[in-house]
Amino acid sequence: MKLVFLDKKTIGEDIDFSPFRKLGDVVEYDFTLPEEVPERAADADVLIVNKIPVNEQTIHTASHLKLVCVTATGTNNLDKAYLDRRGIAWRNVAGYSTDSVAQHTFAMLFYLLEHLRYYDEYVKDRRYLNDTMFTHFARHFHQISGMTWGIIGLGAIGRKVADLAAAFGADVLYYSASGRDPQDGYRQVDLDTLLSQSDIISVHAPLNEYTENLLDSAAFQKMKSNAILLNLGRGPIIDETALADALKNGQIAAAGLDVLSEEPMRASSPLLEILDHDNLLITPHIGWASVEARTRLMQIITEQIREFFN
Repeated sequence: MKLVFLDKKTIGEDIDFSPFRKLGDVVEYDFTLPEEVPERAADADVLIVNKIPVNEQTIHTASHLKLVCVTATGTNNLDKAYLDRRGIAWRNVAGYSTDSVAQHTFAMLFYLLEHLRYYDEYVKDRRYLNDTMFTHFARHFHQISGMTWGIIGLGAIGRKVADLAAAFGADVLYYSASGRDPQDGYRQVDLDTLLSQSDIISVHAPLNEYTENLLDSAAFQKMKSNAILLNLGRGPIIDETALADALKNGQIAAAGLDVLSEEPMRASSPLLEILDHDNLLITPHIGWASVEARTRLMQIITEQIREFFN
């Protein structure tokens, strides 16, 4: 059996890939352009991909292909109808990064909520040396306890964040863009209620017809001026031009983004003009990427391949 990794570097170079070599011959490519896939996939029994498009144009030469494994939860890169016609199975992985993304949600929140960039620079700029008081009150922050935390998307990650927020004393409510039946434990509200009542809003929803551009200029006008927005779902859920305007105009207090409409970030991004603002934090899609989450991801895929061929 031949296993081909088409974009191995998207998993990181610090993860142990040796278990795959016990399953068969392994060929690894750091990155692959779509036009390179037909040659590289030609004699593969298993393709392991992250963002590579898998469709008739890219895998028409793969006459031995039996299984496609996606090293992610999202499968928008797969032409499933074509795979079905070919009798090629596919697998994705869910639930491996729940703890990692929830942790990163709070890391971003604390950075923004407590003005950590400002206070870190205040000390490192030596302004704290021989100051008049032991405490510096230039920036004010509030406790999570007593705040209203609105969650868009109460899946596994959203519920984990909700549980942690509740443990901090927040009043948690949520909005389901797809209109799912209410879930136990937390109060489901409509979008306008969530936007107008929440002090913190975190997005943990998938990108689909219900969520694309869900948070646009009209949505920002409904938010509190002290609101902190966190997006750990998908970039196009937020209209980034509208977000940039909302931050510049003080419609909301701050935003933390781990996902963008285009990744990697493009020079045309409207957010570039406010990168120096301390009310905007952007991380390069790393919320899912703790060592433990990536290790678990590879373990799950190894087991998927083993089970499929057994």
